[in-house]
Amino acid sequence: MSQDNGNQPTDFDTEKISIKDYAEKAYLDYSMYVILDRALPHIGDGLKPVQRRIVYAMSELGLKAGSKFKKSARTVGDVIGKFHPHGDSSVYEAMVIMAQSFAYRYPLIDGQGNWGSSDDPKSFAAMRYTESRLTPFADVLMSEVTQGTVDWQPNFDGTLDEPVLLPSKVPSILLNGTTGIAVGMATDIPPHNLNEVISACVHLLDKPKATLRDIAEHVQAPDFPTDAEIITPRDALLDMYETGKGSLKMRAVYTREQGDIVVTALPHQVSGSRVLEQIAAQMTAKKLPMVVDLRDESDHENPTRLVIVPKSNRVDAAALMSHLFHSTDLERNYRVNLNMIGLNGRPQVKSLNLILKEWLQFRKATIKRRLEYRLEKILDRLHLLDGLLIAFLNLDEVIKIIRSEDKPKQVLMKRFKLSELQANYILDTRLRQLARLEEMKIKGEQEELSAERDGLKKTLGSDARLKTLMKKELLAVAEEFGDARRSPLVSRDEAMAFSEDDITTAEPVTVVLSEKGWVRAAKGHDIDAATLNFKSGDQFLLAAHGRSNESAVFLDSTGRSYSVPVRTLPSARGQGEPLSGKLSPPSGATFQGVMMGADSQQYVLATSAGYGFVAKLGDMHANKKAGKSLLTVPKNGRVMTPVAAGELGSALLVSISNIGRMLVFPLSELPVMARGKGNKIMNIPSAKLASGEEHMLAIAVLHKRDTLVVQAGKRYLKMKLSDLEHYMGERARRGNKLPRGFQKVDSVSIESKPE
Repeated sequence: MSQDNGNQPTDFDTEKISIKDYAEKAYLDYSMYVILDRALPHIGDGLKPVQRRIVYAMSELGLKAGSKFKKSARTVGDVIGKFHPHGDSSVYEAMVIMAQSFAYRYPLIDGQGNWGSSDDPKSFAAMRYTESRLTPFADVLMSEVTQGTVDWQPNFDGTLDEPVLLPSKVPSILLNGTTGIAVGMATDIPPHNLNEVISACVHLLDKPKATLRDIAEHVQAPDFPTDAEIITPRDALLDMYETGKGSLKMRAVYTREQGDIVVTALPHQVSGSRVLEQIAAQMTAKKLPMVVDLRDESDHENPTRLVIVPKSNRVDAAALMSHLFHSTDLERNYRVNLNMIGLNGRPQVKSLNLILKEWLQFRKATIKRRLEYRLEKILDRLHLLDGLLIAFLNLDEVIKIIRSEDKPKQVLMKRFKLSELQANYILDTRLRQLARLEEMKIKGEQEELSAERDGLKKTLGSDARLKTLMKKELLAVAEEFGDARRSPLVSRDEAMAFSEDDITTAEPVTVVLSEKGWVRAAKGHDIDAATLNFKSGDQFLLAAHGRSNESAVFLDSTGRSYSVPVRTLPSARGQGEPLSGKLSPPSGATFQGVMMGADSQQYVLATSAGYGFVAKLGDMHANKKAGKSLLTVPKNGRVMTPVAAGELGSALLVSISNIGRMLVFPLSELPVMARGKGNKIMNIPSAKLASGEEHMLAIAVLHKRDTLVVQAGKRYLKMKLSDLEHYMGERARRGNKLPRGFQKVDSVSIESKPE
């Protein structure tokens, strides 16, 4: 009871602190607990506390590699009851991961029963059904734990001791890797190959000043428990190892079998069923028309065998797989964050060479402790043997003293100058054992132990001998457990997804444009577009032939061009849709042309003012709805319908004015331009153009076997190349007059004969 200046007495003394200070301390305490005692591994043995306690508890239960299996529930019970007072499910899940060969590069637990599969790691059976024991590799962690190599600490209730760390013979922190999320930090350490890591350690022992690049010659990349490829460039891996942070990329491995694509290896922790779901979803959405079937043929002999059946042998398998790598888990990125608790007890993101150097310090200290422990045991044994030899040489007197004296220990110590330990040992030895002892046996054991003692002292007193011993033990582990790299390090091109055009089947289509700007696409090239049904007051204007995976290019009356993917156009079964709903042309603009074909295909673009140029179709595409400026329209001029140019070398350009003048000259005299006004094709006097009296009416491109057809009312004039001599002239002339009756030309067309 306490009183405060006459106030009411209180049962307890209280301490007043601010909520801020209390919350800050509580949060920091919790953070440090999560970081140091739950989420991050230690550089020494590469284990988190729960993993360390599982391995130690199994060792204490006698579940070594050669022992009989025991129920996993027995192990979990010991772990949570003796060392790790947390939920049994979290302990069992940690145990399962250590047993899964597809999760751990070098599993520590040998499981019997259903421990999950690479396709569904969470499908493991309950702990009451599975059985387990340690693997032979776990002995690398546990074999020296009783040899004075580790510090011990009380368990959570103070009734037992547990090792602070396990005396790992190899850098387990790199071999199996780990992931974890703490407070304000995380760790993502990928697994590595035992032979490569030990080779790097030996190199560091020989050359302590070796650089990261030197070490990276031995450890070039992580090594996952899968045959999938690591495709991260070498420079990126070096940067990752130097900074301790980065990412790496894994890609599935596939082969071709009788036209089918067979995936034989998946990236680390990728589910085959999930990959098939992703591909099937694309097929359902009609984004993979070149794939007709999927099969999962995985079994015990072939853990990964996913079959993708292309539509035909003409399908580019490399392009298809590149798309699937980009759009599914057949290719996956892995974050790397080499964050761990160092020898100083603090978390830190470490570079590869720092990890190995620090671990070698840990291993050197462990070996020294083991040797010192053994040396101490040898000295104790030699001390006892010295006393035993004295007792053997004076056996009758020793027996007499024991029989006659009340306090034989003190008498023996005084008579033969023995220590208390020696006297106790002699007194504890049975008489029949003393009788059986022989002087030579005692001296032989003394010689053996003395030789071992001298060797231990030499090793402990020499850094060179310690390094030699470390290398010898490392190489012995590599000899016993080392294996070839599983994840090949290869260079691959970046995966590219299909565009919408790539996945659209290339079927022949005809794009039809009406005078009012309505557009639609009809299947095939044999359709008579003029006979289609149009809205009231509207009629056929133009049509273009192409493929369904192409884009149609439209030219409006202001000289702007636009691109529209043909797959987005409505079917010709209806009357179409207005182009203005898909595009944003200037107010009052009308569409004057539609073009389709390869990007290299050329068209003649011209205005009624008599100017024009040749343009490639690829230069006319515009990705935005507002299009782009293509053809500059002079004052009082208008855009004319584009004309396909074909081969420029032998083609002739025919231009006809509205007053019946015609000029013919080589098409090659017109420039090829990406945009602009162009050069003068036909001389149209500006005054007559302004008054509307004269303008260029039509153009046509004439090839060797073509026939030019000029129509004026009901009259037709057909001319071959040989008939055009009178109209040939230099570019930019007015041209010569057509025959009587053709002063008012209505249209110009070309009749072509096949080669």
